[in-house]
Amino acid sequence: MTPRLDAMRIAPAGRQALAGLQAYVNQSGLEPLLLELVKVRASEINGCAFCLAMHLREARALGERQERLDLLPVWQEAPLYTARERAALAWTEAVTLITDGHASDEIFAAARREFSEKELVDLTYAVVAINAWNRLSIAFRRPPDLPGDAA
Repeated sequence: MTPRLDAMRIAPAGRQALAGLQAYVNQSGLEPLLLELVKVRASEINGCAFCLAMHLREARALGERQERLDLLPVWQEAPLYTARERAALAWTEAVTLITDGHASDEIFAAARREFSEKELVDLTYAVVAINAWNRLSIAFRRPPDLPGDAA
């Protein structure tokens, strides 16, 4: 896969604007590990190798177990995730796949049981942010940074 454009270099003001949203999400009070699970799951759905590689590394650096990362694509069938994580993952999938029928009332109700109104809005901003990062990386074919790659 050949990279197309370096969007971050070409339009730094756009990158800074998106980084501002990410900075808001990062300071929102949502658990950092929960946010990484959301980023990994959205990146898996979207097929973003750059973001997936980055957020898998970040999740492991925060202490996430490899087994939970391995089973994230099938989280609904794996008994390794809390009710709060399950609600966040379901919401992430619904918002990421919004054209597949919108976010259902059932998924929203499950998320509301686990998250306050503010937390749910912040979680949605987190999903919006990772989807934006994914789309930039996918559109311009940004390759993943892999350990051992030359800089």
